[in-house]
Amino acid sequence: MVEANGIQLTEHEAELYDRQIRLWGLDSQKRLRAARILIAGVNGLGAEIAKNIILSGVKAVTLLDDQVVKESDFCSQFLVPHSSLGTNRAEASLHRAQELNPMVELKADTEQLSKKPDEFFKHFDVVCIIGASTEELIRIDNVCREAEVKFFAADLWGMFGYSFADLQKHNFVEDVVKHKIISKPHEKTKTELVTSTVKRTLDYPAYQAVLDFDYKSQSYARKLKRSGPSLPLLRVLQKFRDDEKRDPLYNERNADLEKLLKIRDEIATDLIPEAAFTHVFAQISPAAAIVGGAVAHEIIKTVSQKEAPHHNVFLFDPDSCCGFIESIGGNA
Repeated sequence: MVEANGIQLTEHEAELYDRQIRLWGLDSQKRLRAARILIAGVNGLGAEIAKNIILSGVKAVTLLDDQVVKESDFCSQFLVPHSSLGTNRAEASLHRAQELNPMVELKADTEQLSKKPDEFFKHFDVVCIIGASTEELIRIDNVCREAEVKFFAADLWGMFGYSFADLQKHNFVEDVVKHKIISKPHEKTKTELVTSTVKRTLDYPAYQAVLDFDYKSQSYARKLKRSGPSLPLLRVLQKFRDDEKRDPLYNERNADLEKLLKIRDEIATDLIPEAAFTHVFAQISPAAAIVGGAVAHEIIKTVSQKEAPHHNVFLFDPDSCCGFIESIGGNA
């Protein structure tokens, strides 16, 4: 039995998570072992996030999804077997998810996200919402802020993906490496690397900061040359979902592209080329793995309080196949 900070790990757990304990320390693994995570939206992206979170060794994961398994899910959702077509997506994911790590408590919840009362979200340490409307994201984030629950929003449209983190006031430690002079006076300078652990704090804004961000500012115009039109593209795709109550569909590609361009002209004129909408239909498995891995890593860093999480938006650009960070609102 291994104990730290009042939390115990069995010998089997210590052996199972040995590599992780060596990587980020026993105290961080203890925090993970006590964490309860909600993943709402078990599509291809949600499955990737769930996989990495379950393997990390948290206490419990709840998979929330009221959708049924469709043929399109098999392109990226590896937790659902082909025999589960037409059944609930969260329940169909449960068996394979549990096989990843039998020591994690898993639960499937088939209720619609919008019908969940505010009190529901307060029972988790981290809430990760995928595929929700803007109204729901704002509601749930506000609830999480009030209850001091860490909040993540994430999505994937084709090969374009993002995540947003609202960690409120987040405390963490990180290792700082410095050169220390070890030579004596009048000798040739010799140094060695010394690592010290430093406590830090970051303040994160609410999801509303994404809606309030000024895409037409001069400072963002300079960023467009580096990062492309990812932020305004995110707003266009989110508004399409809000208006149509769904995401763009490949089998309605021409009609949906026309709707997307109309929304673009309303809120982000001249910022997004038409070619940027080429890769936003259906979820692509490699992109789900990249974005899902990035989101899960941020959740693990948040719970373990080891190293600085991204502040505060991660974006994956399909044209350059690169991910980058934008800091929106708040003080980094």
